[in-house]
Amino acid sequence: MPISKGEGMRRVQLVLALAIAVAPQIAWAQQNHSQQSAWTKQHRVVIQVDQDDPKAMNLALNNAANMKEYWDKKGEKSQIEFVAFGPGLQMVRSDTSPVHDRIAELSKKGIVFSGCGNTRANQSKAENKPVDLLSEVREVPTGVARITELEEQGWSYLRP
Repeated sequence: MPISKGEGMRRVQLVLALAIAVAPQIAWAQQNHSQQSAWTKQHRVVIQVDQDDPKAMNLALNNAANMKEYWDKKGEKSQIEFVAFGPGLQMVRSDTSPVHDRIAELSKKGIVFSGCGNTRANQSKAENKPVDLLSEVREVPTGVARITELEEQGWSYLRP
């Protein structure tokens, strides 16, 4: 059934009115998608170290270095933090770290190293001497709580 000229004009006007009404939402969605894409280019990874094993420590350091290099080459931002506790605190102790040179190198590239204050205090008591952390390492009150807090903020968790 053919439509009248008046009916055709009403349909054209309706389509135009809908296009005008929807255009701002389309523009907003495109802008929001652009902002979201920029936001998703921020990578945040927390790496747990809880073993006194130089091989595991080096594996974790290799993982961090590889991630940092990969994202840097892509022009993407990253935050990487190590959290050492329990037997893994040996990694960041000034008197026992088998990887102190690598920690110094990676901390210059922006990778953060944290050591558990509870573990440090317990090891000091057990060894009857002060236990100091490397100068590149900051102390957090409790390592497992630090990991949990970072995960709650959306950080990815890695345990090599």
